[in-house]
Amino acid sequence: MTIYQQLLEREDHGMPIKIGVIGAGQMGFGMIAQIATIPGMAVTGISDIRLDFAQSAAEAYRASSTSQHEILTVTDFKEVIYSEDVEVIVDATGVPEVGAKIAMETLLAKKHLVLLNVEIDITIGPLMHRLYRTAGLVYTGSDGDEPAATTELFEFAKSMGMEVLVAGKGKNNKLNIAANPDTCQEEAKTKKMASHMLAAFKDGTKTMAEMNLLSNAIGFVPDKVGMHGVAGDQESVLKDLNLQEKGGVLNKFGVVEYVDGLAPGVFVIVKGQNEGVKHELNYLMQKEGDHHLLYRPFHLASLETPITIAKAVLQKDHAIIPLGAPISETVAVAKKTIKPGERLDGIGGYCVRGVLETHTDMTTEGHIPIGLISGEVVAKRTIEAGTFLTEDDVELDQSTTVWKLRKLQDSTFA
Repeated sequence: MTIYQQLLEREDHGMPIKIGVIGAGQMGFGMIAQIATIPGMAVTGISDIRLDFAQSAAEAYRASSTSQHEILTVTDFKEVIYSEDVEVIVDATGVPEVGAKIAMETLLAKKHLVLLNVEIDITIGPLMHRLYRTAGLVYTGSDGDEPAATTELFEFAKSMGMEVLVAGKGKNNKLNIAANPDTCQEEAKTKKMASHMLAAFKDGTKTMAEMNLLSNAIGFVPDKVGMHGVAGDQESVLKDLNLQEKGGVLNKFGVVEYVDGLAPGVFVIVKGQNEGVKHELNYLMQKEGDHHLLYRPFHLASLETPITIAKAVLQKDHAIIPLGAPISETVAVAKKTIKPGERLDGIGGYCVRGVLETHTDMTTEGHIPIGLISGEVVAKRTIEAGTFLTEDDVELDQSTTVWKLRKLQDSTFA
């Protein structure tokens, strides 16, 4: 039975999946509006730090839904998590510290968790997946987000016996490593999103985090710190994302990458394992060559999240999960000169951006995962722009939930 058929069955029996959503910003709002049109699903709780956001999302849901059931709208996410009228939680906050608290409370409430919060997933995802799995619960990233969409292509290719050489995404915004909430304010207004969220896209942090999540899910690594980020299209990318001795930029295959020019799509580069498959690929793709691009020209982000919700509740399945211990990390790099005693803001702020490297490199160099720049983090000394932060540079806030869970993860996978 397909997911859609299972949802129709739930609808026919008057037993819709009851969903609690935490975070009613751009992503959360769009998903809530989408769920209103899906049979066998019902949003029964919405939490946001701004009550008017939660209420607006509930109103948008009711405007399209044939069901006029009660929707809990609150500022305290715990009320949604522990509501008896909610069976699965979606974290759409994008904030590491909030995400850490949501993950723990949802686990304690014995409910499945679907993440639209890549920021927390790259910080403590391996630990949380293990804890949820042990409890018989689903912890998963979301369909529609680039990491899961790319993983789907990866699994598709591998299931056909193909060798996957490169996996990645197109970058939606031109890279501007100095982007901050001020420089993004006007554009953010037109896109109806928070300026710090747009800054996190523009300064590259989101792209690094997304490829971090993909790396942890499929075992590929960045070819170099920060990846290459070539500009290109479907034609040139096959040449550019090849080995250096073949005229490309890569030192090796088995890597994650982003490409300026393929947005909003995701891709994998494959090759046939033998002459018969190579011949068939050349014929079917109408292109001669050793390597071929499998390209999905879109990702629908939160609009695809309901598919993941259904997978979790109906099939106890996931969209994307870590293989085990962390493989890559997104570490904090100074955006500007930071003075001693200055408090550092987090992702999408004025002080730091994220850069992807291997977990081994992070451990060897003592770099700090960007998700730990949460709470009261203070500079110990002058930090020049471009510096990869270590604990010699800053005092981390050890009182935060995300710091405590990260330390537990580090010891768990040591």
